[in-house]
Amino acid sequence: MELTQVQREILTALINIQRRKGRAVKGDEIAVVVDRNPGTIRNQMQSLKALRLVEGVPGPKGGYRSTAAAYEVLNLSSNDQVIDVPVIKNGLVVEGITANEITFATVMNPDRCTGTVQIIGNIRDFDVGEDIVIGPTPVNRLFIKGIIAGRDDTSNRLIFDVSDLVSVPKMPVRDVARPAITVGPDTSLKEVSAMMINAGVQEALVKSNNELRGLINLESIVKAVSNNEINTSAKDVMITDYPTIDADSPLYKVVRAISSKTGTSQLVVIESGQPWGIIENRDLIRALIFA
Repeated sequence: MELTQVQREILTALINIQRRKGRAVKGDEIAVVVDRNPGTIRNQMQSLKALRLVEGVPGPKGGYRSTAAAYEVLNLSSNDQVIDVPVIKNGLVVEGITANEITFATVMNPDRCTGTVQIIGNIRDFDVGEDIVIGPTPVNRLFIKGIIAGRDDTSNRLIFDVSDLVSVPKMPVRDVARPAITVGPDTSLKEVSAMMINAGVQEALVKSNNELRGLINLESIVKAVSNNEINTSAKDVMITDYPTIDADSPLYKVVRAISSKTGTSQLVVIESGQPWGIIENRDLIRALIFA
C-alpha cells in the first residue's frame, strides 16, 4: 500500500502517541507533533479511514486509533509493550521520538560504516549534519553515535555515518561505583585535598549529622584556589545541586547521563535512600573495557 508523505507522518505520529498514552488520540495532538494544520489532519484521517488504517472512537474521550494494518504498512511491531529507544540530537534527548529499526550498510570498515534508523515521531526534527546518539537498544544495550548524512521523509528514516558503537555491560551501578570518602562541612580545603590525595579520588561527599550536604570535587577546589580562597572550608565551595542515581539502576543510565551535554561527569550513588558512592567517567570506561 502506497501512502503519501503526509499520510505516513500522520500515521506514525498517531501510533507513537497511542503507544505512549494508551488511549485514542485527538487530531489536535497529532497536528502538534507533525506541525500541520488541524484541518489537514481531519482531511487525511478520512483517507486513512477509507484505507482501513485508522478507526474513529466516538465520545468526549474519543479520537483516532490505528488498526493492525497500520502497523503492517509502516513495518512496525504491534506489540503492546512500548520500548522506547531514545534518540539524542546535539547532546539533548528529542522528546516524543523513538528509534524503531536500525540497520547497517556495512560494519567491515568502521571508518566508513553507515546505517539507517526508522524514526517513530516527527522526522523533521532532524537535519543533515547534526550529531545523534541512538540507544540504548533493548536487547544488547547498544549505543550508536553518528552524524546525520540524509533524511528520507517518505519512510521516516535517517541515514547516518557511524562514529562509535558501544555495548554496555548488563550490570547494576553498584558493581561499578566506588564508595565515597566523606568530610565535614567545616573541614578546610587543605585537609580535604590531603584526604582526596591519600584516597586516590577526586571527589568527596560533605556530610553533617549523617546527612548529605553537598559534593566537593577537584574542580571546585581548583576554582577556590584560583580565586585565592585557599583558607575556606568544604561548605564554602561544595556543590549542592548534583545529579544522583540509584545503586540498582542499570549501567546504561550512567552512559546516558554522562554522554549528554549537561556538564555531568560524576553521579552520586544512592543506596537504600542514603548516598554512599560515586561513579564517574573513569569508572564507566573501566567497566566498558574490562567487562
